[in-house]
Parts: sequence; structure tokens; C-alpha cells
Amino acid sequence: MTVRNRVLILVAAVAVLAAVGLASVLHASARADRRDRTQAGGPRVTSGPVSLGGSGRMVFRNMAWGPHRDELTSVPAADPGGPRTASGLKCLRFYAASGTGVCLQAVHGPVSDTYRALILDARLRIVDRYDVPGIPSRARVSPTGHLAAWTAFVGGDSYAGTDFSTRAAVVDTRSGKLIPSLETFRIVKDGHPYRAADANFWGVTFAADDRTFYATLATGGHTYLVRGDLPTRTVTTVHENVECPSLSPDGTRIAYKKRVAGLPKDAPWRLYVLDLRTMRETPLAESRSVDDQAVWRDARTVVYALPGDYGADLYQVPADGSGTPRRISPAAVSPAYLG
Repeated sequence: MTVRNRVLILVAAVAVLAAVGLASVLHASARADRRDRTQAGGPRVTSGPVSLGGSGRMVFRNMAWGPHRDELTSVPAADPGGPRTASGLKCLRFYAASGTGVCLQAVHGPVSDTYRALILDARLRIVDRYDVPGIPSRARVSPTGHLAAWTAFVGGDSYAGTDFSTRAAVVDTRSGKLIPSLETFRIVKDGHPYRAADANFWGVTFAADDRTFYATLATGGHTYLVRGDLPTRTVTTVHENVECPSLSPDGTRIAYKKRVAGLPKDAPWRLYVLDLRTMRETPLAESRSVDDQAVWRDARTVVYALPGDYGADLYQVPADGSGTPRRISPAAVSPAYLG
């Protein structure tokens, strides 16, 4: 092959790559433009004040296409599919309790995104902010509002496989004192001290005493529900095969996702509830794979997200294994029930 032909091939290859790159940019731009337009038949969303105080409201991340996409949005808890009030504050993950909120945000840079956690007061004013070392995944606030937690992927980006690593942090919202990683805590497994380089934590949920929490520990190819004690910085295994726990309002049950044998590797979970007094597991009526940290709407009902046309939709199902799942809010994720 002559030098001239090689040059022509190189020029052609560069032109093809440039065309592919331009097409990708144009496609992404067009998709972003579509997302800024209100979707036909979607929920009605208007700007207005959103508060984390009071009761009888549900606050969540709005996923509906339009100018308020990704903003924290409020609806009456009794009418979760009704008209939405958008706050203007955008979050990837969110939770709130007792007038305190945690909002996990992306900070868009010229080369890549970084992430941060915002601690919010009842009027959505920023009280404090913390760097988050990876892609935000889970967020929780204690029932008192005195503690907040978040989980981020720092290696990999999906719970479905095994090649991922997470970082779970806890902060005292009054003092601002941050525990950047639960991996510094002492582990008691099966009644004995335990140390392992592969210990990995995610999905914190708090009890009402401002010292006890539950989370998932992964180690040795298994996952465990652990009960944590903040003053002693200790976690103790409670039950195996528990991921993304959510403590019931009365502190007696855990809603969680469980890996079930025979299901596809990319959709391996079913929703369960664990009675902490008897260790009895109850499968819930949702037959689809749920990759979410469920929220207790009340003592009888859990709420969770499943993929939808515009990102995710919210569903609810009875916590005792009866009934059937019901979609309650389209284009929504990360709900928190106030009061």
C-alpha cells in the first residue's frame, strides 16, 4: 500500500469518527431539549413554595419531562398522582424527616461531574454541604432529623453484579460531624470480631434513638443486615441476604430487597419484610425485581420505585404480603412522607 493510500484511509477514518462524534452530540442535545419540554399527558407541575415541615405531604424528585425535571416536588400524600409544586432545587437522591432534608446533587464540570450532599432545613435552605466520592445511590434522615446518611458508588455503578464498591457516610446534622465511611467501624459477625478487606456497606436506615442504625454489609460473597451503634462505632450482623434495608416507623420490621435464586442476574431481587423480633421473612406481593430502598408510607404500606417511561414510577404494596402492587405516582423517585 502506498503512502498516499494510507493517508487517504487515515483521513477517511478521522472523518468517520468525527461524524459519529457529531451525531452523538446532536442526539444527546436533541434528547436534552425534549426533556425540557412538558410531556403530553404528564403530571401538571408548577413552581411554588415547598416545605419539609408540617405533615400530610410527600416530597420527591420529579422525573417528568419539562422545565421542572429533577426538582424537589411536593404533593398531598393523599393524592400522590395529583398536581405538583416544584421547588427549583434539583437532586439526584433525596430524603427528609422532622424538617431536615438531605439532597444528593451532581455538580457539572467541563470534563466530568462531581457530587455533593446538601443538608437542608425545613425551607430548603442549605445548612451544610459535603463532598460525595462517587455516584449517589441512597439517602436517609433519622426520624428526629438529627442524623443523615448517604451511599455512593465509588467503583462500578450497579448493585446487580458483584464488581462494585460503595461508600456509606453518616453526619450529625446539628454539629456537622461527619463519619465519611462505615468501613472504619468494628464488625461483629456471628458473635465474633470480624475483619475483611472486602467489607462494603450501603443503604443506611435509622432508628428513633439517634444511636442505632441498620445497613447492608457485603463480604465474602454474601450480604448481611447489620445493626449499627454510633457511639461505639460497631456493627453486628443480624440476618443474611438483606440489601437496602428500611426500618418501619415502630422500629420492629425491615423492608428490604432479597436476592432470590433462579432470577436473572440483572434483576435478582424481590421485596421482603423481616420481623426483627422473630426473624420471620414475608415476601411482598410485588413480583418484579425492585432495585430501590423502599420507604414506609405508614405502618402498613411500603413505597418503592420501578423503571418507567420517564425514568421511574412510584408504587405501593401492603407490608404484610397481601394485596397487589399499585402505581401511585408516575415519573417520580426518592419519596419522603412528612409528619
